[in-house]
Amino acid sequence: MNEVMKALLERRTIRQYEDKAVPAELIEQIVEAGLYAPSSMGKQNSKIVVITDKELIHELSVVNNEIGGWAEGNDPFYGAPVVLLVLGYTGLGKQKYDGSVVMENLMLAAHSLGLGSCWVHRAKEELEKPVGKKIFDKIGLSADEWEGIGNCIIGYPKGEAPKAAARKEDRVYHID
Repeated sequence: MNEVMKALLERRTIRQYEDKAVPAELIEQIVEAGLYAPSSMGKQNSKIVVITDKELIHELSVVNNEIGGWAEGNDPFYGAPVVLLVLGYTGLGKQKYDGSVVMENLMLAAHSLGLGSCWVHRAKEELEKPVGKKIFDKIGLSADEWEGIGNCIIGYPKGEAPKAAARKEDRVYHID
């Protein structure tokens, strides 16, 4: 089996991470894979915000948890040491599609480098809170033009990756 198919079939969502920093070189490789994702009309209208600041990750996690409605102290980022926040440009109305492909590339690249990943939703809502203003101010972008698509958390998996669930029937149709 070729390496791309192997990564596609073996990648799993990881929800437990070691307390271990991810080397910058690996993060940059993952980000590069995200930048090579296909985009609507070739516009490349997605951005990736690399967050390794533990305090900011904690703040995002707390806000994400509040949005999700879970009990205080829950960590929807599962202790991951890196958050790759994907932003989509709202001017063309295709930000969700373009950003979703970026997210997939990030997760596959992380897996191919021996790291775990998980797509954590609610990035749009996070960025509508004060923490979002803080992030937009730090990177010099406007919340009026950019929307959070997803948080791709990455890190070294703690324990074994979960096994793949059986694939559901009746999901493919052929028209010849």
